[in-house]
Amino acid sequence: MPRDTLNRDQIIRAAVEVLDTEGVEGLNMRRLGARLNSAATAMYWHVKSKDDLVVLAADHVWGEIELPDPAAIGWRAAAAALALGAHAMAGRHLWLVSAMSTHLVYGPGKARYDDRCLAVYEAAGFSGPDADQAAATVLMFVIGAVQGEAAESAWRARLRRGGADEQQRFHETIERIGEIAQGFPRLRARTMPSVEETRTLPDESTFAFGLHIILDGLEARLAEAGSPYPK
Repeated sequence: MPRDTLNRDQIIRAAVEVLDTEGVEGLNMRRLGARLNSAATAMYWHVKSKDDLVVLAADHVWGEIELPDPAAIGWRAAAAALALGAHAMAGRHLWLVSAMSTHLVYGPGKARYDDRCLAVYEAAGFSGPDADQAAATVLMFVIGAVQGEAAESAWRARLRRGGADEQQRFHETIERIGEIAQGFPRLRARTMPSVEETRTLPDESTFAFGLHIILDGLEARLAEAGSPYPK
């Protein structure tokens, strides 16, 4: 694809595809150029660097989340929808957690999401910095919930790039985890899952339980003397 037929949106979308399969470490202009049938140097006419491209791609995926209307469904249902949307989005793009730990990700996509979160918590009755804290608390829970699978995805991508047998190493790691657990009574008392059953990301019921507890806590704060913080 000649340089003059490329545009930045095409490059960002292709970068997201590479990031989804190879992670942040696996993204480079040569691989991206091959995907777009273009010279790697042509990328630099549209983006400054790989770091700049990671930020653009990360902001782009935040734009995938549907924004609920708190006036139509109530603040709590809207807060849950925003959290579930972010959780699902991060699950589709597991590299995002890694990118956010090394890059300052911000742009129209993330700003759009943050602004609606603030609107939701202001609708609930939080104001000023209290709305900021409420939104940040829920987002930290969302990011933490997807951290395990994101770490596993990055580890698998690194094994692939190094030529290791990805599945064999995964089996060996799960077996080692089981051996370690035997040394702790509460872990030993629980049945260790098989390799096929093992998932590092909490299932949807676990995520829903945690989100419900957090929203309960926020609602309780609002009920205490009409203030989000106890006296």
